[in-house]
Amino acid sequence: MFVGLALLAAVIEAVAGYPDGLFRRIGHPVTWIARVITWGDARWNSQRESGLRQRLLGVVLLLLLLGISLFVGCAISRVLALLLPPLAALVVCAVLASALVAQRSLDTHVAAVADALERRGVEAGRAAVAMIVGRDTAPLDEAGVARAAIESLAESFSDGIVAPLFWMAVAGLPGAIAYKAINTADSMIGHKTERHLAFGWAAARTDDLVNLPASRLAALWLVLAALWVPGLSARRALVTTWRDAGKHDSPNAGWPEAAMAGALGVPLMGPRAYEGEVVAAAWMGEGGRATTARDIRTALALYRTACGLQIGVLAVLAALIWLS
Repeated sequence: MFVGLALLAAVIEAVAGYPDGLFRRIGHPVTWIARVITWGDARWNSQRESGLRQRLLGVVLLLLLLGISLFVGCAISRVLALLLPPLAALVVCAVLASALVAQRSLDTHVAAVADALERRGVEAGRAAVAMIVGRDTAPLDEAGVARAAIESLAESFSDGIVAPLFWMAVAGLPGAIAYKAINTADSMIGHKTERHLAFGWAAARTDDLVNLPASRLAALWLVLAALWVPGLSARRALVTTWRDAGKHDSPNAGWPEAAMAGALGVPLMGPRAYEGEVVAAAWMGEGGRATTARDIRTALALYRTACGLQIGVLAVLAALIWLS
């Protein structure tokens, strides 16, 4: 287990985030992974191939990503262990691993949507939320913008924070990098479009599998966090999660989104449009009132509490392991 690494990485990222200057100079691990995926998609994904061959080539790309990720993670961990004392190696590894967690950046992007709605109106809110969601934002009113931001916050809490920390705690830096490779591949090629239905099949199915534990854990953190945020209901969050999580077309995204909807007492999901095509989706949660920028602020308070709760649990686990 690598609970200490996950704890330090979470704390470092919560305090410092990923510096903008560093991003401008060298990019980010996700952008490096994305280049490999873009190369593989352009080179191997051809509509002239049969569906079976496209699937096989998608499996090859995923295995290549996993091989690179595990090799890089193991090499970094080994080099640090050879060159530095154990504690120093752990700290340096945690600094590097913190780039794989997105607590601060997610908070910043979602808060920007609330700021835009409150200060500049719906048009600015649409522009801000378009940075974090894939749906069409032009038809959205204020309630639609707020719902999209809250849904993105809930889902990204699971796959951008809980999942990388979970796999980091289980398998160290190699596990966290491998998870980010799978998740990035799913976001880029795991779509049910004509081009990617077969080629992205392996990425989509593997992402569903590796996010299975984290999505349930993320829902648990949100339910427990609702106990500490005034005006929210942990009981309603738990009931809504149990009842509505399965309504989502993803086997994982519905868990944190249903927990968020129940805690806030607002409806989430529902019909939305992608590339001009309306997707009829069921509603999660209860309440007929329109969602507003104020609900985004409340969702952020719940999210921050859940992040703090997760760090607290990691700290307890790390202490128990150290004492054992």
